Amino acid sequence: MTFRIKWRLAGLVLAVALMGALIVLVTLNSERQSEVTHARLSEVDSQSFRIADRFKDKLRYANDKMRHYAIAREPALWQEFLTASEEVKSWIAGAAPQLSTEAEKDILRKMALAQRAHHETARRLHDRLETSGQNVASLAEYNAFFEQSRRLNDLGQELARAHFESRNLVLTEADQTLSRLRLLVLGLLSLLFLFGVSLAGVVYRDLIAPLQVKLVKSQALAERHEKLASLGLLAAGVAHEVRGPLTAIKTALFLQQKRFQPGSPEQNDAAVINREILRLERIVHDFLLFARPAEPKLTAFSAQVPLREVQALFAEQFSRSDIQLVCEESTAANIKADPAQIKQVLINLVQNAADSIQGAGRITLRARPDRRRLSNGETDVVVLEVSDTGSGIPPDVEKRLFDPFFSTKETGTGLGLSIAARIVQKHGGALQYQTQPHRGTTFGVVLPRDA
Repeated sequence: MTFRIKWRLAGLVLAVALMGALIVLVTLNSERQSEVTHARLSEVDSQSFRIADRFKDKLRYANDKMRHYAIAREPALWQEFLTASEEVKSWIAGAAPQLSTEAEKDILRKMALAQRAHHETARRLHDRLETSGQNVASLAEYNAFFEQSRRLNDLGQELARAHFESRNLVLTEADQTLSRLRLLVLGLLSLLFLFGVSLAGVVYRDLIAPLQVKLVKSQALAERHEKLASLGLLAAGVAHEVRGPLTAIKTALFLQQKRFQPGSPEQNDAAVINREILRLERIVHDFLLFARPAEPKLTAFSAQVPLREVQALFAEQFSRSDIQLVCEESTAANIKADPAQIKQVLINLVQNAADSIQGAGRITLRARPDRRRLSNGETDVVVLEVSDTGSGIPPDVEKRLFDPFFSTKETGTGLGLSIAARIVQKHGGALQYQTQPHRGTTFGVVLPRDA
């Protein structure tokens, strides 16, 4: 799993977790808001009853004191009325913090004015009784006092009703808050769903789909290996059966050549037969090498050594075909490999490169250090490259490039690249290539660097 995929998955998982946490918080907040609303409604109901009862009790007590004073004309009763009237005034002033609506506050202001009028009316009645010397005030004066008392009592009842109706405001606010929370939860759920779908998409695209592709490739590779194993056994059997008669024919030809006169038609025919026998021996050798590749005998040596040897082997031959074979000098590190097998791989690649060049051209050999991912993970490697300026590899040939017995040459066995790839794999490396039509091809023998 790449670093980028890990970060993407971690970000999506974190986002999903945050969405889930927010949904839990909003749900808990909704429950808390519901509890607060219920408590608020209970408090409003209770306060409504207390407002009506307490105010009525205080006003009734003040009226009783005034009534007793009007009958008995005792100064102590008047002082008790003044105290009770002051308590009514204090209750009105203290009720303001408990009110939340403008209607309640407006009624409370009217109550304050009415209480002042009630108190002033009582004082005028008191002054009338004290200054007139009469035992009983006029009926109109009493009626004015009790009219103010009734008005004040009605305002108290109206305040209680207004306070009770304020519960509707509480319900409205609570409903709006819950609606907002509900919309928030729906939005978070939608986001959670989208993030979940995105997470599933990322997991499928970056994890499951590549695994499916790898599984298909692994199955195809396993089937190919089974076919190659069966084919290798068949090739080994055929090669073994052919090698015996071929050796006998070669021996007989060698004995017969001694009898032919130099330059005779028989000598020329024998030379042609000998070349074909040698070609058959090479094919048999390739068959056996493909069927039972030898285990590499590992030795540490400079990566430049096999490149120089291959250049020395073919430079003069290729120059006659106007093909330059160049070996670039480099400071590439040592490799631990079988020198003979690596040289065989390079010879095969160089011959293929020469065959791809039509007319004049150039083949470049080089070794360079690099870091690649091999079967045992990412590691330091040395890449032995064979680059040519040939015609490149056609797309239809690329699909079967490493298939055994597939060749575009009339005299080829189609085993060269297959054998080369198996040799490199036995060294723990990889045989890779890059090609461009009409511009050339570069094969790279990727080998682990010697520690």
